[in-house]
Amino acid sequence: MLNNKGFDLWAKEYDKSVDLSYEEKTYPFISYKEILNEIYNRVLKSKGRKILDIGFGTGTLTSSLYDKGFDVYGQDFSEEMVKISRGKMPKAKLYLGDFTNGLVDDLMNQKYDLIIATYSLHHLSDEKKIFFIKSLLSLLNEGRRIYIGDIAFKTRKDLEACKIKEREYWDNEEIYFVYEELKIRLPNLSFEKFSYCSGLLTISN
Repeated sequence: MLNNKGFDLWAKEYDKSVDLSYEEKTYPFISYKEILNEIYNRVLKSKGRKILDIGFGTGTLTSSLYDKGFDVYGQDFSEEMVKISRGKMPKAKLYLGDFTNGLVDDLMNQKYDLIIATYSLHHLSDEKKIFFIKSLLSLLNEGRRIYIGDIAFKTRKDLEACKIKEREYWDNEEIYFVYEELKIRLPNLSFEKFSYCSGLLTISN
């Protein structure tokens, strides 16, 4: 698993790396664009305008929403990716910080209509995922949603099958979502499968 310095070095080539995996239809980014497009369309259809993006990276998704007039907030732990995203979204409120240690105070003191996280929360342990998601729910305005697009599986059996299939490239330091296990602690959580190694999780407050 890369640390923030690793992502700093990867920043300029990140989108190319994602595109290569997506075009070759391989783990981990096989359905990356479909998931981002689905979140984008759902956000557009919502009545909310204030968005928090956790681990926004190079701003692939949020910059499109920013261009549509959404009020964008976000946090990422890579200084280089923050710089790239600020170039795309100069008026967005983007903060540098490792969300595994929580959100910065300025973000915690806000309420949001929508919260999104794409291919970022697999850096958290399952216990930290649950704690973090619950803390995010408290930041949502009433009746709003969190959308999480990531490497995710319905069952542990599905994850283990993917691990065998992709053993040459599998990252043992990343902790992927297993819906049936997380739903026990997050009963409002829903899951939509997009590929053998990815899906969209949705939860409302």
